[in-house]
Amino acid sequence: MRRIARRLASIPYHMRKVYQKVSTAKPSLFVLAAVAIALSVFLLGGGVYDILEREIYIAIPLRGRWVFYYPYTVHEQTILDSLLSMTLYAIGTVGFLLTYQSTRYAYKPRQAFILLLVGAVFIVVAYLYIEYIIWLKLTAPYQ
Repeated sequence: MRRIARRLASIPYHMRKVYQKVSTAKPSLFVLAAVAIALSVFLLGGGVYDILEREIYIAIPLRGRWVFYYPYTVHEQTILDSLLSMTLYAIGTVGFLLTYQSTRYAYKPRQAFILLLVGAVFIVVAYLYIEYIIWLKLTAPYQ
């Protein structure tokens, strides 16, 4: 009984210690940047729409085929459409980060050039594929 009373009396002390540790914690800049990038990719990819929409589809049957996008409109999307756009935005972001990292290798020009080239390829591929998906949504070749 005495032991339980002592533990209950020390709860405010432990709570105060936990509060001090949490309030004085300083996360690293890398963690903050990664969380900010992940949040922006989620928002740009339509994650909020996916959460709030009541009837959202994985794919849509159209003329005997299954398509992963809503034809003729850019105002509706499926889960696969938003996952694809989030993935492409993430690839583009990685491309921008690689091009930024290439500037840090001034004394290793070969490595800097490879990072710059791979980053530029990621950016171009992500951009072209996103434009292709938007073109598919607007023209809808399945009529």
